[in-house]
Amino acid sequence: MFVDGLECSNFDREVFEELRGGDLGCVTVTCGFWEDTIESMDSLVAWRDLVRANADLVAVATTADEIEGIRADGRTALLLGFQNSSFLSGRIGYVELFADLGVRVAQLTYNIQNDVGASCYDPVDGGLTRFGREVVEEMNRAGMAVDLSHVGERTSLEAIEHSAKPVAVTHANPASLVPHPRNKPDRLLRALAEKGGVLGVSGYRNISGEYAASADTWAELVARTADLVGVGHVGVGSDLGRKVVYADLQWMRQGRWTRTAQYGAGSAANPGKQPPLPWFPDTRSFPALAEALARRGFGTADVAAVMGGNWMRFYHEVLPNRSTKE
Repeated sequence: MFVDGLECSNFDREVFEELRGGDLGCVTVTCGFWEDTIESMDSLVAWRDLVRANADLVAVATTADEIEGIRADGRTALLLGFQNSSFLSGRIGYVELFADLGVRVAQLTYNIQNDVGASCYDPVDGGLTRFGREVVEEMNRAGMAVDLSHVGERTSLEAIEHSAKPVAVTHANPASLVPHPRNKPDRLLRALAEKGGVLGVSGYRNISGEYAASADTWAELVARTADLVGVGHVGVGSDLGRKVVYADLQWMRQGRWTRTAQYGAGSAANPGKQPPLPWFPDTRSFPALAEALARRGFGTADVAAVMGGNWMRFYHEVLPNRSTKE
């Protein structure tokens, strides 16, 4: 089964058809970045409407068994996720509430510090806050995966240590291979792997450097990452932004917290939306990723693990055992 650890696309029927064209079994979608509780609930309502209108192609999953059932039905399973914890509005009880609404993945912080911890762009990382520790505990209890992709190093290490379940970095790369604040130091990735976590290797140009040149260079990035943490802890996290326009990018980078230009993973010299990768314009190219891994020397079992099996193992460990609908 092919699994994408995270996308931030503007989904519509055409994008859902691309998921099916690439035989995607499961994708984690981004429901929000900076939105407060009410705005986040509005997003979930919009997602329900969108999925209902395209029920022949996709369905929302809340357990690993549901992912497998939706895949067996010839559709793509969607895991609802947020790239920030702003939807909690500082209320610990909202973790369970949003889990009951179907949310299964949440990043602790986005691009600035919040009441849970620091981001990877903050100059000082004070670590996981007291509230943050309780959020991690509640996420473990409610069956919501902890995502550390944009989270600061100290906050991430403390979250890994504090979590009773494996945690994820859904879309980033090793900083030792591509130096960038959004990428992760080796010691953090090794700690993640020791607790059973998964890193979603990304081909996003700004954090992949020379490895974004082709499917084969991306496969080399995967191979070197596997050397660092073990092939059982590596997956795909495309961070694909289909139909994302510059206004969307400005919202992701600036939210409502600043009046100054922010560049996220880009820079003043490289401020705009990155052009699509010629070898990965959309998810219909997922089979080509598997082929590139095979050319690099990955065996059949390891290709299957990287392309989705490791994520599925993670979901079986972290997501609830039973559907919230029961």
